[in-house]
Amino acid sequence: MAKQQESITESVAKLVGVSKHYGQGSLIVKALDNLNLEVLKGDYLAVMGASGSGKSTAMNILGCLDRPSHGHYQLNGHAVEELDDDSLANLRNQELGFVFQQFHLLPEATALENVMLPMIYAGIPMSLRITRAEEALIKVGLKERMKNRPNQLSGGQQQRVAIARAIINQPTLLLADEPTGALDSQTTEDVLNLFDDLHKQGITLVLVTHEDHVAAKAKKIICFKDGKVIKSKEK
Repeated sequence: MAKQQESITESVAKLVGVSKHYGQGSLIVKALDNLNLEVLKGDYLAVMGASGSGKSTAMNILGCLDRPSHGHYQLNGHAVEELDDDSLANLRNQELGFVFQQFHLLPEATALENVMLPMIYAGIPMSLRITRAEEALIKVGLKERMKNRPNQLSGGQQQRVAIARAIINQPTLLLADEPTGALDSQTTEDVLNLFDDLHKQGITLVLVTHEDHVAAKAKKIICFKDGKVIKSKEK
């Protein structure tokens, strides 16, 4: 039982005293101000806050898309601030999956080819890339759409392709930034149900949203203001 509890509470991502500043002198803007935040294995965390509150900056740092001005970030045991750009890119590919409001699919590539893309950078052989991409598309409900290009898919289907691409390298952490922002209400519900399924399968998920009903699907909710977490709620 002790071992099981240890695995449940394993830290996936940990920000300690993280600040992010832009500008100089009297023009400095503190996007993050001495932020402490820990994401545990199996978390489903929603991040909320007004525009300029720091939530997107925190997401960018969690995603290794930006570096903190001060403080420490540990991702699955890696001290991120110690890595050079190439090592950081490798870490992103191995440990992280991303889902954005805009789908960022290659327009001339099929759904299958879009999902295979991260595996190319990971050096995975072609036969295994095809097999794993097919499995991922089946998992997100697109078995019959593998050969379709993005312009032959609905918005919800395109987001499902993006989610399949995000999970293809079995990431430690899945980051979703306003993933339902471009979707209608029914498609939003479908995508949120998919996130629920992925979380039940063991994926650790951090979702940035400004919509209460989207955040309500998460198991934990934190609210940002002025670069700090001002409120947290756990179900």
